[in-house]
Amino acid sequence: MDPKVGVGVFVFNAAGKFVIGKRQGSLGAGTWGLPGGHLEFGESFETCATRETLEETGLKMKDVRFLNATNSIMKAEDKHYITIFMGGVCEEGVDPEVLEPEKCDGWEWISWDELRVYGEEEMKAD
Repeated sequence: MDPKVGVGVFVFNAAGKFVIGKRQGSLGAGTWGLPGGHLEFGESFETCATRETLEETGLKMKDVRFLNATNSIMKAEDKHYITIFMGGVCEEGVDPEVLEPEKCDGWEWISWDELRVYGEEEMKAD
């Protein structure tokens, strides 16, 4: 099976927080994730990030740029993903909407500090 290319998007607001959502579906159900999706044929990373964010959250992005990439081989799931992480900012004062309820329970703005605390609490619960 050939690898798939996914794009994950850090959408930042003026306060420096970014959007995360509670995932539904087969990959990562019940976990928190970023807006994003699969790269389409002939599409740039920036176009994919902008399109997926708008489709999933209704947020319009600007200043979209490459942040990082990962190469994840998940043998147990028989999946291989290359994930391109992009970042950008959205319009001020606009909140994300759940436009694909079959894929996401809800979106939240979170800071890096809040994410660290949340992660520590999750690890203690395990």
